[in-house]
Amino acid sequence: MAMSTGGGGGPMSEINVTPLVDVMLVLLIIFMLTAPLMTHRIRIDLPQANPNVQETNPPEPIDLAVKASGDLYWNDEPVTQAILQAQLRVAAQKNPQPELQIRADKTTEYQKIASVMADAKAAGMVKIGFITTGSGDQ
Repeated sequence: MAMSTGGGGGPMSEINVTPLVDVMLVLLIIFMLTAPLMTHRIRIDLPQANPNVQETNPPEPIDLAVKASGDLYWNDEPVTQAILQAQLRVAAQKNPQPELQIRADKTTEYQKIASVMADAKAAGMVKIGFITTGSGDQ
């Protein structure tokens, strides 16, 4: 704020409008540059919902237990390695494909679990999950 003394004796205050004009010009330039960008549109093809289609229930997941001894249980039924491979091939052909959930003991060697996962992949299973039974020591 500039102060000047007039001929009348007391100080007279005048507003300096130069900073205000500078700010307004900068804002004007910014708005002039950004205004064309606001009108630019991007076309997006969104999927359309069909209310007449009823969703099918997902298939029951397959519970495969791998014991520390190497024993395998398909939905709590004991199976051998050969039967497991055959059942995995049958399950892989289903549409939609069920999820294979592998449940293993803490003491099970990784090699046994890796062998089961390799068999599942070779059969064509694409949905494989792991089940934990708890984190506490027993």
